[in-house]
Amino acid sequence: MRLIEVAGGLLLLLGLWTPFAGIVVAIDELWSALSIQFMHQEDQWLHIVLAVLATGLAMLGPGAWSVDAHLFGRKRFQVNGRNRGDNVH
Repeated sequence: MRLIEVAGGLLLLLGLWTPFAGIVVAIDELWSALSIQFMHQEDQWLHIVLAVLATGLAMLGPGAWSVDAHLFGRKRFQVNGRNRGDNVH
């Protein structure tokens, strides 16, 4: 379990295979939170918070300076909508 956490953390830190690494870390942290070893309330909530953060990072994807962005190009999403300054009636 610790090896998975360290490997996933390094992949997330480098920005390499970010969606895959984020999901693996999130599943591992949820497993740690729900396992019998960590029955302390503080440890359980820490693992749940780390799982939520890893899930969010997996959904957002890698940043501009990540290895994924250099290998595969940066993907930007543009939301087309009404601007706040427009007065359309």
